[in-house]
Amino acid sequence: MAPFPSFPVPVDEDQRLRDLERYGVLDTGRDEHFDRILDLAGAIFHTPIVAISLVESDRQWFLAHRGLDVQETPRDQSFCAHAIVHDEVMVVPDARSDERFRTNPLVCADPHIRFYAGAPLQTPEGHNLGTLCIIDREPRDLTQEQRQLLHRLAQLAMRELELRRQAHLCPVTGLPTRHTFLSIGAREFDRSRRDHRCLSLLLFDVDNLRLINNRWGHEAGDQVLADVVRLACTFLKERDFAARLGDGEFAMLLVGIDPDQAMALADGLRTAVAHMPGVYTHSDFCLHISGGLTALAASDRRFTDLVGRASRALELAKGNGRNQIASLYEGR
Repeated sequence: MAPFPSFPVPVDEDQRLRDLERYGVLDTGRDEHFDRILDLAGAIFHTPIVAISLVESDRQWFLAHRGLDVQETPRDQSFCAHAIVHDEVMVVPDARSDERFRTNPLVCADPHIRFYAGAPLQTPEGHNLGTLCIIDREPRDLTQEQRQLLHRLAQLAMRELELRRQAHLCPVTGLPTRHTFLSIGAREFDRSRRDHRCLSLLLFDVDNLRLINNRWGHEAGDQVLADVVRLACTFLKERDFAARLGDGEFAMLLVGIDPDQAMALADGLRTAVAHMPGVYTHSDFCLHISGGLTALAASDRRFTDLVGRASRALELAKGNGRNQIASLYEGR
């Protein structure tokens, strides 16, 4: 049997995979909300197979499925791997007459796919994580109205994914918290080691936050934190990651920039915070931050090595008088 063509790779593949990880749903258990969406899709389209498929680098994993006996398949056999390079619904009326799929094992053997339609699960930033797909063992097609219905169901599934992501965010700042930071940081650490890419970590603390809370109230303090985060995020690229670690402590994971660039960014943020207006404007209080900066080193074995080093650097900045960025690097 002739080999089947390889899948196309989206132009935004790196960030698409990164976003997929950051939704935190891979390899999780069943969820009744996604099951209900599949029940609705099955009832509308009358197909024996429906699934919500998330496409990773080497596999597609089914977040929810009906009519399939497997939890995942290789990406090179995945119809959804082809669907995610488009923003519209992809329809394959008869896989046996489609050059992309006619020799695919999923067509030639169980589950004997003939018809496939997949609507992308698109993030607010425009990255396609996977699809909501319907599959039949008989050739068929969809009307334009049916394609629109499938697209809307995919939007419902994406909304559920977004709600789960938002449930793990800090309500004051909108940032992920420590647990998510450590999980995502470990993945970025592994990716940077594999790709021989720079990775820097900045931990910073809003100095004297307690004075703001005591003088103007906790609501004012929360507003200052939200404003600082909003400002800090303007310094980040899409691939970077920020999190709130404690009361006034934050982390910024900077992907693909060297230590000198990271220091310039960190000090630029420190300067910008010092000029940021707030409830304290026209008083004797001056808002500023202290930061600890480090970067991935050849001797690092796990992401927590960076966290520990950045924490020590932050303590140095505080001990030396605050309102500064201190750095600690291994082997520099």
